Amino acid sequence: MTLKRRDVVLGAIGGGLMAAGVARAADAWPSKPLRIVVPYPPGGSSDIIARSISQPLSEALKQTVIIDNKPGANGNLGADFVAKSAPDGYTLLLCDVGALAISPSVYTRLSFDPSKDLAGVTMLAYSPHLLVVHPSVKANSLQELVALSKTSDLNFAVTATGSAPHLAGVALERASGAKWQYVPYKGGVQAVQDTVGGQTQILMNGMLATLPHVQSGKLKVLGVSKGTRMPLIGNVPTIAEQGIPGYESGTWQGILVSRGTPDAIVQRLNKELVTIIRSADIRSRLAGQGAEVVTMASAEQNQFFIKERDRWAKVVTAANIKLD
Repeated sequence: MTLKRRDVVLGAIGGGLMAAGVARAADAWPSKPLRIVVPYPPGGSSDIIARSISQPLSEALKQTVIIDNKPGANGNLGADFVAKSAPDGYTLLLCDVGALAISPSVYTRLSFDPSKDLAGVTMLAYSPHLLVVHPSVKANSLQELVALSKTSDLNFAVTATGSAPHLAGVALERASGAKWQYVPYKGGVQAVQDTVGGQTQILMNGMLATLPHVQSGKLKVLGVSKGTRMPLIGNVPTIAEQGIPGYESGTWQGILVSRGTPDAIVQRLNKELVTIIRSADIRSRLAGQGAEVVTMASAEQNQFFIKERDRWAKVVTAANIKLD
């Protein structure tokens, strides 16, 4: 046998053994605890959903499921951790997929490429953004808020510079002609707390984390960023109805894993997670907080990511938002 022929044969054998090894690993999965990385502080929309699904997922897989909050860099710290983790299905990322899609446009030096280093498992839920203000703000509609912003100094709390709520606020400001000052925070919880406390006057944030403060009267809602009104918050008009046609934004929670995770594991995770999030108990619980259950196949979620990345890139460019 020639040297070249021998190398081809050995290469084929090696490739076959590697494929067999991956197949065996997928068959044996899961054989140890799983970790769900939430790249934001506790108490936000992603954290709420992670804690809703962790126990049912543990029961379905017969393994412990740990919630690991890794906040920082607008969610990119935790996302980078998962992107660089072993592609074995034991480290999952639960985050706002829309916010993740914004990062490549905002950050000039991102340490990972979300579209190349991460792969979708399934979307879980959609929570529209609520436009809310501190009760002391003398405005009861978007039009009144826009008018007030031109005569008063108003601070707009953003969960993080370059986040989905931030860009939703920028898009609203540009479309309405409003004028406000953005105050960045390191997460949605702090942004909500300061708006409740009156340190900031305006907030755009996911309904799941914001609704309880509206229901308690600590925040006043002026509009919802959904195509239709939501009975859960009464007769509050959509932002589109208030002079911004087609305006829609929100928080999309989904699960991702590092690229290269065996398809058999991705499909098993998709099956279990879709069953869990669609269960009557969790669906009802999330609906009561303003979140809608939305599931997708892995390939569908990857396509959604690309569309969101392209959509928000235009807003980032127009607003000239750049971070190192």
